[in-house]
Amino acid sequence: MRALGLDLGSKRIGVAVSDSDGLVATPIEVVRRTGDRRGEHRALADLAEEWEVEVVVVGIPYSLDGSTGPMAQAMTAETVELERVLGARSGVPVETYDERLTTVTAERTLREQDLRAPQRRKVVDMVAAAVMLQGWLDARREANG
Repeated sequence: MRALGLDLGSKRIGVAVSDSDGLVATPIEVVRRTGDRRGEHRALADLAEEWEVEVVVVGIPYSLDGSTGPMAQAMTAETVELERVLGARSGVPVETYDERLTTVTAERTLREQDLRAPQRRKVVDMVAAAVMLQGWLDARREANG
């Protein structure tokens, strides 16, 4: 099952995709926020179609205690909007997944690769999307035995 993972940020949207077997997540690109949310969602729907995904997974930044803070509420609301666009275009379902600390993990990984700050900023969102998507893939595989 191929899945598309999204890390919705206020300035950028990190995008990752899994292999067709649903085993490995790979960062693919960053979609810049333009202020045109419908246009951004159409661009994400285009990516879902291009990669022939069966599900889109959106990371929700829950608080460390598991509660839903303002950012998590905003991302949940945007997920509902995105689901409408994807449902109307291709019927691809949207799921959410806890993305706590994925950006921290991505940032640490990129630092370990000796990427300078400007280079890290260009890719950290898509790497965070891959970290989140990999967590979702692993949890799904565990749940299905």
